[in-house]
Amino acid sequence: MRISEFKKVLKTYLFNSQLIPHSAFPARRTGALAGGRNPQLMKYFSLGQQKVLLVLAFFLLGVLYFNFSYSPPTPSEEITQEIVIEVLGEVRKPGVHIFQHSPTLKEAIEKAGGLKESGLFDKDSFSESLKTGTLLNVRKESQQEVRIKIETMEAHKLLVFNIPLDLNRVSMEDLCLIPGIGESLAKEIINYRERRRGFHSVEELKNVKGIGEKKCQSFKTFFIIRPNPHRFGTFFTVFRK
Repeated sequence: MRISEFKKVLKTYLFNSQLIPHSAFPARRTGALAGGRNPQLMKYFSLGQQKVLLVLAFFLLGVLYFNFSYSPPTPSEEITQEIVIEVLGEVRKPGVHIFQHSPTLKEAIEKAGGLKESGLFDKDSFSESLKTGTLLNVRKESQQEVRIKIETMEAHKLLVFNIPLDLNRVSMEDLCLIPGIGESLAKEIINYRERRRGFHSVEELKNVKGIGEKKCQSFKTFFIIRPNPHRFGTFFTVFRK
């Protein structure tokens, strides 16, 4: 909204609320005084009233700016979570690939350019849905068989993509990648995990020696507890044509 338009709106509001009499705004003049400031205007207000009007003017300006500039995001503008999958080994385009949905194993292999040599996927691979941070390691076992092992991406890659680390699987070396965690604190986390046979929630970090409530809050975004860690290490077999 232009300044001139805002002045008109503010003037109308002040008239209607009777905060300023109409006589405070003399008729428009022509000539040298046109557009100039009226020295008689401020005599109608005390210093306190002038401050109140100034605050009111800024408030109205903020309300008008919000009403004219803000528009809620449409469904097409909503942010969708990206699924990060890494594929290595016997594929044409090894590397990290981004999806807008949780892909199946077959979709991930196809996004990586497909197998170097065509093969037939077994039925389980069609419905196997992958989670973000998954690593597919494609290895040739024999002339007729290719195996795909489901693993986890390396910790430093997960952190690059803001993917939390599994607190029950992370190594001491990987813990040291987290800001604020050194070797001694990483050892305390590992020792606590071994004594308690794993973490049941990320909140348990505050019970580790050297980590209080404040540090626990700063670490929470870096970790997660995965309910089914045994899923990693699973093999799928692809038979070559």
